[in-house]
Amino acid sequence: MFKTSLLRSDTQLNQLSYYEASVSRPAPESPLLGSVTADVLVVGGGFAGLSTALELAQRGRRVVLLEADRIGSGASGRTGGQFIVGYASGQGEFESQLGRADAKRAWDMSLEAIALIDRRIAEHQIDCDAVKGYLYVADSARKARALLGDLEMQQRDYGLVCDVATGADVKRLIDSPIYQAAGYEAISGHLHPLKYALGLARAAREAGVVIHEGSPVTALEQDASGVTARTAQGKVKAAFAVLAGNCMLPEHGPDVAPQIHPRIMPVGTYIIGTAPLSEAQCRQLIPSNAAVCDNNFVLDYFRFSAERRMLFGGRVSYTTKTPAGLKAVMQQRLAKVFPALADVPIEYVWGGFVDISMNRAPDFGRVGDKVYYLQGFSGHGVALTGLAGQLVADAIAGQSERFDVFARLRHHHFPGGPLLRTPTLALGMWWHRMKDAVV
Repeated sequence: MFKTSLLRSDTQLNQLSYYEASVSRPAPESPLLGSVTADVLVVGGGFAGLSTALELAQRGRRVVLLEADRIGSGASGRTGGQFIVGYASGQGEFESQLGRADAKRAWDMSLEAIALIDRRIAEHQIDCDAVKGYLYVADSARKARALLGDLEMQQRDYGLVCDVATGADVKRLIDSPIYQAAGYEAISGHLHPLKYALGLARAAREAGVVIHEGSPVTALEQDASGVTARTAQGKVKAAFAVLAGNCMLPEHGPDVAPQIHPRIMPVGTYIIGTAPLSEAQCRQLIPSNAAVCDNNFVLDYFRFSAERRMLFGGRVSYTTKTPAGLKAVMQQRLAKVFPALADVPIEYVWGGFVDISMNRAPDFGRVGDKVYYLQGFSGHGVALTGLAGQLVADAIAGQSERFDVFARLRHHHFPGGPLLRTPTLALGMWWHRMKDAVV
């Protein structure tokens, strides 16, 4: 009832993606054949794996990257494209586990993550439609109170300055009838994620990274001399490995680091893309051209593309099954937020799976001495993955202090085990939806 093939669902969800339709991919890299050696093996060709590989190659390491499908074919190339300061968990989780000082260090590193995107775009000339500006919104009185409290705390304790609007003044920031409070900040923003991923891959190749697509890792062994990874047609021997496959890693290789699999959950999220709108209509609806996200548990997130398409995302599934009537459901939600767009044609519908942790904080750590892992980005991966790549490269080079700020975070397994965690989380999502509906 609840569980279908994650890989089958994931493939089906990418058939009508605006991002795939608006890029020109290079020819596929050949699969791994035979035995090769490297200083570091990176598993996964999304933002986290590409960032790690690029960082290590720029430091003179020989890097082999294995991607099960195509570069950026997973969450990195399908996301809403929002790069956001901070973490999905909020700062409370960091403060309670690490104390105020290290919580502030983690916050400051999230600012570095956004600056890193700016630097990589400039250094490697990545044309990915990057725009600065982010808008937090709340659609009920209760959510407005929570939002205003969060924004006040972030400014007081972490220095994030927002232009805050309530009541009728909200229309100054976003022309929607449903929002009761909003806050705009100019640090975060949005970009075309697949263009960015392909740009990172090009930079990694130019730095010397060897990339193999169509090469899922099915087994991984480590001993005193290093690690050995196996695919269907080859193997890689390296001194270290970095696992950056997130929720798809156990689908391809259930025996690859199985101890970390229960700490994340694949959550389906979905996006529609409208026909292009007029420039005047875009300026009226979101004058700043910011990315927008509400503060509901089951949230909406949206922005305009460079072609002035409304890319509207949200709704989630913990069952791996695509919701019935997805296009109509998403279009109804869009019309509620922006009645003026009720009759705009929907030209793209796609989705994918993000990896969430129980506490929504990132889960970075080690399996033994030779294997590092990066997972649990929980919807904040566009910026945070770049930082993660820097931190794990530092750790492999012997400078692990910043990596260990995150490795000290405690994470729990999702309840229910392999058989029951999906229905348990589906029921939990239903409860949170009911809670979101309370004014």
